[in-house]
Amino acid sequence: MIAGRRLLVATTNPGKLQEIRRALHGLSLELLSLSDLPLIREPEETGLTFRENAAIKAEAYATASGLPTVAEDSGLAIDALGGRPGVMSARYPGSTYGEKFHNLYRELAGLPLPWTARFVCSLAFRDEPGALALGHRFAAEGTVEGHIAAQPRGSHGFGYDPVFFYPPYDATLGEVSDERKLAVSHRGAAFRQFRRWLEDSGL
Repeated sequence: MIAGRRLLVATTNPGKLQEIRRALHGLSLELLSLSDLPLIREPEETGLTFRENAAIKAEAYATASGLPTVAEDSGLAIDALGGRPGVMSARYPGSTYGEKFHNLYRELAGLPLPWTARFVCSLAFRDEPGALALGHRFAAEGTVEGHIAAQPRGSHGFGYDPVFFYPPYDATLGEVSDERKLAVSHRGAAFRQFRRWLEDSGL
């Protein structure tokens, strides 16, 4: 493990940070977020896939901070919309998630049910640059399958959770506890792989 070392989790999203902290709880790491550092210019996410954007962010923030960095890119892919909003999930039209939901249902209106969908999370780890860097890199991806609910339900979680219905729970991810969500979520799956890699590699 990275004993006694600091790991930058490249996000300012409090919901994401909370999930990641839970997934990595117990490791001897000091987890920092971008909010803990002086302002770092956000890199342009030019990738066409979640994996490409995660790698862009990990490389940029590791270089700017001098810290080993894990970054993730995640979003909602809806089959009826050809996989949209996908990598544009955070930039989907609407200044609030309530507005995003309204626009999403307007797009889906009249399309055949069920509106199958998945959450996707890709992460990338980049060791800190410099003479002592060992060039460690790691990538992982997690998904969770479900469909878009007939209407938003639940006040837990964040982002698109209230519109994502997970059949095994018979509920949206906005209706379940943080612990139940993390057990099946795309982000939980990706970061559990990262945790196992850290433990197995002895970083």
